Amino acid sequence: MPWQRYRTTRGDSGVRAFALAADAIAVVFVNGSIYLYTDASAGRACITRMRDAALAGRGLSTLISRTVKARFAARLS
Repeated sequence: MPWQRYRTTRGDSGVRAFALAADAIAVVFVNGSIYLYTDASAGRACITRMRDAALAGRGLSTLISRTVKARFAARLS
């Protein structure tokens, strides 16, 4: 999964970068922690919404903090 810089439209996001796979998204937060979210851990609908938010550069951090919360598959760093 290649990393992509999260290009937030507002410039004040808690997300720094993300990487997409067919059934998962990995997220790098501004504090340096990296989390992997999968269809199995967060649900297909959440992963689809996270992917859309990541590509749009809008709402990913909010979506994670309000909806997805701790439903990650693994903490990678």
